[in-house]
Amino acid sequence: MRSMSGSRRNSGSSLVSSSSASSNLSHLEEDTWILWGRIVNEWEEWRRKKEKLLKELIHKGIPHHFRAIVWQLLGNATDMPVKNQYSELLKMSSPCEKLIRRDIARTYPEHDFFKGQDSLGQEVLFNVMKAYSLVDREVGYCQGSAFIVGLLLMQMPEEEAFCVFVRLMQEYRLRELFKPSMAELGLCIYQFEYLLQEQLPELNVHFRSQSFHTSMYASSWFLTLFLTFLPLPVATRIFDIFMYEGLEIIFRVGMAILQYNQTDLIQLDMEGMSQHFQKVIPHQFDSCPDKLILRAYQIKYNPKKMKKLEKEYTTFKNKEMEEQIEIKVSFGLLTGGTLLLWRGCLGQVTRAQEAEENYVIKRELAVARQQCSTASESLERAQDTIRELQQRKYTEQFVSSLQTQLEQSRLQEAELLGALKEMQDKVLELEKRSSLLPDESNVAQLQEELKLVKLRELETLHCFREMQDTVTELNQCWQQHVSRGGGGGHWKESPKKNAMNELQDKLMSMRLREAQAQAELREARLKVLQLESQNQIHGKLVSRQEEESAALQERVQYLTAQNKGLQGQLSEVKRKQAESDCKSKEEVMAVRLREADSMAAMAELRQRIAELEIQKEEGRIQGQLNHSDASQYITQLREQISELKNEVRHSCSDYKHSPKIASVKMTLLYNCINCCKLLWRKLLKNKT
Repeated sequence: MRSMSGSRRNSGSSLVSSSSASSNLSHLEEDTWILWGRIVNEWEEWRRKKEKLLKELIHKGIPHHFRAIVWQLLGNATDMPVKNQYSELLKMSSPCEKLIRRDIARTYPEHDFFKGQDSLGQEVLFNVMKAYSLVDREVGYCQGSAFIVGLLLMQMPEEEAFCVFVRLMQEYRLRELFKPSMAELGLCIYQFEYLLQEQLPELNVHFRSQSFHTSMYASSWFLTLFLTFLPLPVATRIFDIFMYEGLEIIFRVGMAILQYNQTDLIQLDMEGMSQHFQKVIPHQFDSCPDKLILRAYQIKYNPKKMKKLEKEYTTFKNKEMEEQIEIKVSFGLLTGGTLLLWRGCLGQVTRAQEAEENYVIKRELAVARQQCSTASESLERAQDTIRELQQRKYTEQFVSSLQTQLEQSRLQEAELLGALKEMQDKVLELEKRSSLLPDESNVAQLQEELKLVKLRELETLHCFREMQDTVTELNQCWQQHVSRGGGGGHWKESPKKNAMNELQDKLMSMRLREAQAQAELREARLKVLQLESQNQIHGKLVSRQEEESAALQERVQYLTAQNKGLQGQLSEVKRKQAESDCKSKEEVMAVRLREADSMAAMAELRQRIAELEIQKEEGRIQGQLNHSDASQYITQLREQISELKNEVRHSCSDYKHSPKIASVKMTLLYNCINCCKLLWRKLLKNKT
């Protein structure tokens, strides 16, 4: 803290300066280590009370050895429940494993940690990506996310990297960026284009004139956070700030790069700008990344305006989705079902190409819809004419013209069937291409959307049938109108003519019934196609459910076997514990028995010693009374008693250290004292 204030403020602010003296650099590095050590230990206090100072330090760069723990603290990923599931996730299989294996070799191919097939870096990167594809099946695996995970693995172990990546996907808008629809990427491009138009209008006009779209250079910025565009040390500095502030730093750095290169880019064409972005821009800030970060924070960035742009973009996309739904309803089951499966199964590499094909189909459908509306209007205008002509008799010219119109309608119908066949071929081709891609859609959502598609299909079939009837009636009315205007003349009222008139009426009715039967046959064919498509969809759903049930059964069998093994281990542990308890009880009982025997033996020895001492002293006193003076012996007994008392005091002091031995010694001493007192009384009695 002293290095950041007081007389040393200037030296603290030059932590990243390249012009400092070598003696000061080592001292400043030591101060930086001490400062970041305190920040890590007092993290909550710094986030609450010293947030501004912490932000400045992060802008200057987090020290390499502190990045792992600081990134976890910034992302609040130090203690996550998903960390305990990581080992179990690695034992499961993921449908994205082939895609992950294919892209691993392309992730940091020049870095030593990831270089070489089956290296440690590639293995842990595969583990983390596979585990996340199982945790978030809607996103699964997306190209570009491996570079973010690779950067995390350069700083921390794979379990911690997995937790930080999960937090990034959940809290930093990355999950919306990597979803199959990539809706968030479209929003970011929309917001970035607004910043470019507002702050660099000349460059924006030049980009538009050269058809140099923003997505051509900025998509990788948002998907990989500059990790594939800038050198790794510079991109890591940007990632430090991203962990603290989110996607705002990506907008700032992108605008700073364009502002710095505006003069050069305006003078180049589209190919020259592409080469400039690939070869010149990435190496402009190698020596001094602080220059890029300083320029980034000079860019104007208004969060409220960005929120407003987000609402505008959402409204625009909702309107576009409504238009797409209307086009699907008018087109029918085939296109609707194909678009449904297409949206669920498209990969992100082929998504742009197939979107263009989808746009062409939509335009054709819009034209067909316009033609349908025009025909319906013509039908409404001709209804009055139809009512007038229904009561008139047919002329020979009308019959011939009707035959001609019938042939023309058949030709038109054949052309329509050919166009429909081409559309079906396109649909089948798209289905084949989409079937090769991984299935990342939700089965429940697909079922709900299929129900909606069935309803739309019934409505479309009904409209198609009504349309056929309308076209037939319209052709009849038109021919009657032509025959009436052509002046073919009426038939004379002769029997021969009347008979011919009746035969022609019968012939016309037979042809009309034939046309109606053909229309019903086509309708039946459409229903057959519908049933076949439903059968295919249900078959795919059943196969998916069978695969899921098989996977669940395998999982249940694995868990059952694991449970049996654990139960066996538990029973074995219980048995060993019971045996050890029995042995310990037996040993305790044996120790207690030995202790009781020793106590009984000690009591017997004490009694025997006392008896022997009494006998010994009696015999000694008798001999001494016979040969020596009793008074002298009494004096000696007193001295012995005093010595014994001293030993008793010493034994009391030893009792604290070794109670058993001291108690035995004290018992023996008290017995000796009693014996001496008894002898003393006897001597006094004999003396008197």
